[in-house]
Amino acid sequence: MRGLIYPVPDPALPFLGVHLTRMLDGTVHAGPNAVLALRREGYRWRDVSARDVLDVARFPGSWRLARRYAFPVGLDEVRRSLSRPRFARSLARLVPAVGVDDIERHGAGVRAQALLPDGSLADDFLIDRAPGQVHVLNAPSPAATSALEIARHIADETEA
Repeated sequence: MRGLIYPVPDPALPFLGVHLTRMLDGTVHAGPNAVLALRREGYRWRDVSARDVLDVARFPGSWRLARRYAFPVGLDEVRRSLSRPRFARSLARLVPAVGVDDIERHGAGVRAQALLPDGSLADDFLIDRAPGQVHVLNAPSPAATSALEIARHIADETEA
């Protein structure tokens, strides 16, 4: 593969699904899974923070999101994260030649995702202002963080 391979998004779901990304060194990374991290800087399944889990449990939006997507979608995401054969099958839907033996475990990332009180996920940037400050929340993709139009908008916000 020479570029990015993404699935066609399911408009009924807020999650993209697995995709493949060719890195500069020629390796191909696969991911992500939409799985709740149990710690703010939790890059492994064993990374758990009781305080962070409690914060999630106290937020009403978490429960609303869970009611909508925990079963079967959320459960399937967790299963896919824990099972190489399941993960390989999901990738093979994009590239049929991918098999279990092609997958090597790699470091995980944690993508912060803004969750609104109604249980919906913020699709775009959220901009929050305080005296002398402009906070850009929920950067939806690395590419968007370098978009010049977004930079102009933030610069305009600082002048307002």
